[in-house]
Amino acid sequence: MSYDDQNIFAKIISGEIPCDKIYESEFTIIFEDIRPQAPSHVLIIPRGKYKDINDFSKNANNDEILDLNKSISIVADKLGVSEDAGGNGYRLITNAGKDSHQEVPHLHFHLVAGKPLGPLLVK
Repeated sequence: MSYDDQNIFAKIISGEIPCDKIYESEFTIIFEDIRPQAPSHVLIIPRGKYKDINDFSKNANNDEILDLNKSISIVADKLGVSEDAGGNGYRLITNAGKDSHQEVPHLHFHLVAGKPLGPLLVK
């Protein structure tokens, strides 16, 4: 799967499609998922054109990588779901490629929390 400049996250980054932003930095945007699967469910995307975590890890610069990681912690605290903020923790999910069922060819993480989430995979 190659990067598609017309994917929904590219359009959110460009401002063509609105989103309910809860945090943004120079390199990262975090917003509410439109179909939440838990009481807290946000999407975390880099502003750069990276199709998945492999592309990002190989091609992003150190500032982008650091910013994305720090942004995750900032938002987990802001949402009150991190243990540091008094929450019970959260799950961070990203997919890479066809077998993972990646639907949008732009790196994104789902941060879900606010209830017991159960096992990661059903056997």
